[in-house]
Amino acid sequence: MEQKLTDLPNIGKELARQLNEVGIYNYDDLVDRGSEEAWLAIKEIDSSACYNRLCALEGALQGIRWHDLRENDKNRLKDFYSANKTAPDDMIY
Repeated sequence: MEQKLTDLPNIGKELARQLNEVGIYNYDDLVDRGSEEAWLAIKEIDSSACYNRLCALEGALQGIRWHDLRENDKNRLKDFYSANKTAPDDMIY
């Protein structure tokens, strides 16, 4: 049986809606895309996608609240987020 997105930790109605909008409809779809690719897709439709949202996706994949991610996972996600966040318009040269 497919696991609904809203049954996963950290995934509320709004994040589930965004995931649906980028073609992710259930846990298996999220596993196939991974947290980083899913976050990049969401960032394309919502420029406010933040580090916490990235952690929420990773936590959902691991079946835990994002606050409980291991430090090495948090550090990996911080590095990914820093490399992929967009600078504010006034900082673009």
